[in-house]
Amino acid sequence: MRPYIPKATFAFCHSLLSSRFRPSAASCPAAPLLPVQALLTTAGLSPRHPELSLVALNSLLRILSRGASSPAHPLLALRLLLLMLSPSSPLPSPDHLSFPFALSAAAAAPPTGPQLQALLIKNALFPSDHYVTTALLQLHAPRPADARRVFDELPRREAIHYDLLIGAYARAGMAAEGLALFRAMFADGVAPDAVVLTTAIASCAQSGALECGEWAHRYVESHSPALLADAFVGSALVSMYAKCGCLREAVRVFEGMPERNEFVWGTMVGAFAVHGMAREAVACLERMAGEDGVRPDGVAVLGALSACAHAGKVEDGLGLLREMRRRYGVAPGHEHYSCTVDMLCRVGRLEEAVELIGRMPMTPLASVWGSLLAGCRMYGNVELAEVAASELEKLGAGADQGVHVQLSNIYLDANRKDDARRVRKLIGSRGIKKVPAFSAVEVDGELRSFVADDQAHPQRFEIWDVLGLLAEQMGPSPEEEEGTTLVTLL
Repeated sequence: MRPYIPKATFAFCHSLLSSRFRPSAASCPAAPLLPVQALLTTAGLSPRHPELSLVALNSLLRILSRGASSPAHPLLALRLLLLMLSPSSPLPSPDHLSFPFALSAAAAAPPTGPQLQALLIKNALFPSDHYVTTALLQLHAPRPADARRVFDELPRREAIHYDLLIGAYARAGMAAEGLALFRAMFADGVAPDAVVLTTAIASCAQSGALECGEWAHRYVESHSPALLADAFVGSALVSMYAKCGCLREAVRVFEGMPERNEFVWGTMVGAFAVHGMAREAVACLERMAGEDGVRPDGVAVLGALSACAHAGKVEDGLGLLREMRRRYGVAPGHEHYSCTVDMLCRVGRLEEAVELIGRMPMTPLASVWGSLLAGCRMYGNVELAEVAASELEKLGAGADQGVHVQLSNIYLDANRKDDARRVRKLIGSRGIKKVPAFSAVEVDGELRSFVADDQAHPQRFEIWDVLGLLAEQMGPSPEEEEGTTLVTLL
């Protein structure tokens, strides 16, 4: 039977040791080659002391595993664990709480992960121990296939295990696999908590799986209605409905929440922004203080700016950027300037966008220059496009954001074929690849994705037939009508 360690004891020990490993401390270890003897001395512990507590060592492992004070700390945590495992060491042997902290440290030193996993299996801590299996899933979360293998070996799965794997799938762009796991969770007889529901609903929003999101909403209403008051669950539902095109349902969920903090309000502002409803988004900033006594934060103001950008309300957006510090006490950040630059570029006010970039109190990052480049493509400004592409190249964003592809297209639109050919050769020589954007739609509960002018989709012929029918229903375009009229008159 494992000894019970009061939480207060662990918390006291953790806070005491944390104060000795702050970045400002002169004695803070900064190199992975620091001997463990010196490490323990820095922590105020004596490795030869007969009363050296395992609680203190676990607290030290936890502090070092996070690497907040120094990048070398996770490696020091692993060295400390090795010494604890050594038969000749005076230190206490690690217990089931030591290894989760070591696994967190291994996330910063990937080659050590498989070795630790083998050690856990050898000592029968995997898959039997809850803390160890949870930490191991977290370690493998960046690689969903590895995380799934760990998950499949668990004899007893809990809600947190499903949450970690669903989240891993979502971050890897595999939301459909995560939602399939969410459905399997109920077949396994595991009741979801607020955390896994939030993750699953967010995956529905990411993939456009409205039917699954509605089912999750109905489940909460019938089985755990109290969770509708949870800020994270409620915000996830608002975001899901908004992104799936059901703004009315998003508003209904929002208005039905008994308590709404700045996170919930920010989500509602973002929901209006998705639908380009600038007036409603800005009104939310005023309602926050009046209805719930909540002051808008930077996220809420950014949502309102985004709504102005989508709706083309340029003057409203510029006014909001100018007044946000005075009215809401929020200093404009890089993301606010970036959104405003994008707003100006959308309506072709490229020179004003360049002027705003020059007035930014911080260094413009890739998002700013990317917006300018997109605006130049839309309005055929080759000179500014070259400036934006040059700045993006300096920031190292040329390879992963399709900068050269856009510049080549801009040259082609301007009939500068030699320049376009030069950029295309550069793309080939550097091996630059642009990941194509895709759209997704849910049909009969199944997610289907496709790209523009998709020639490889298995149902492309059916899609083209439907598009033809829609084109017939919509009638001729204004240009076609004008051409028909001219022919008739002639």
